[in-house]
Amino acid sequence: MIVITGGAGFIGSNLVAALAERGAVDVVVCDWLGHGDKWRNLAKHEIADFVAPESLFTFLDLNEGHVQAIVHLGAVTSTTETDGDLTIRSNFDLSLSLWKWCSEQRVRFIYASSAATYGDGAQGFDDDGSPQGLAMLRPLNLYGWSKHAFDRRVARLVAAGGPQPPQWAGLKFFNVYGPNEYHKSTMKSVVHQIYSDVAAGLRATLFRSHRPEYPDGGQMRDFIWVGDCAAVMLWLLDNREVSGLFNLGTGKARSFLDLAKAVFAALGKEPDIRFVDTPSEIRAKYQYFTEANMTRLRAAGFADPFASLEEGVSRYVRDYLASPDPYR
Repeated sequence: MIVITGGAGFIGSNLVAALAERGAVDVVVCDWLGHGDKWRNLAKHEIADFVAPESLFTFLDLNEGHVQAIVHLGAVTSTTETDGDLTIRSNFDLSLSLWKWCSEQRVRFIYASSAATYGDGAQGFDDDGSPQGLAMLRPLNLYGWSKHAFDRRVARLVAAGGPQPPQWAGLKFFNVYGPNEYHKSTMKSVVHQIYSDVAAGLRATLFRSHRPEYPDGGQMRDFIWVGDCAAVMLWLLDNREVSGLFNLGTGKARSFLDLAKAVFAALGKEPDIRFVDTPSEIRAKYQYFTEANMTRLRAAGFADPFASLEEGVSRYVRDYLASPDPYR
């Protein structure tokens, strides 16, 4: 049995799909569905059980000895969230409780960290998981700090030789895009936002640069196809000897202008882009460059190639966004 928290969400439902495609049937989803169409993220695949987050530990205790691994993707993920108590309960307290449960029950544990832990990138993007390496980072927002706080706690527990799951892995997701993100409102990927505008006959909109070394639209991110994220998690589930904190990006930064042009190309249209000022409330904390150092994951043995930006965007537009059924 594999339990996926946040399993009806964006990355979680893509992992559910990937497991279903390889024939897994004992997949348990822990999540809230709400009143919208989030349930459609799971509609094509068989699941063994569905658990409300408030009932998770009751479920786990009732199924001692049957849980093979927990993949913990559930979190408050908005980078503009201001409720500190909610965020720390969801992103730190729950994560630590699951770590302790997995340590006691000898269950493998994979969890979502974030590239937001790197802050403005002044310390680079090296996934050094030591207490000393993590102490150098300065996240810029509450979400990034909450993820960083848990990374640091894990690092301290491991360094001290404390109880830990038989396998554990934290994944610092960079800018993920792909199907099943439709419930995310303003947190949808820029690919989706540009596609929606262009499909509606509008111009694509990108932020103007406020730094002289970057042209308008030249701000850069490490954009990664969600299918590649699922592939890394499957690989970890298949390779129980691998533990550690790992970046999860492509290792190659690309500009938002590159991304916009890829969306237009996938639609067979000439680029038509306007630039607007970065909102003043986020301008001071806006990242201009992120690029995952993928050395550690490659050294651990993950050898599959990652989709290029053009390949991933084309697949997303062609197979999902422009399809009558956009769900995976």
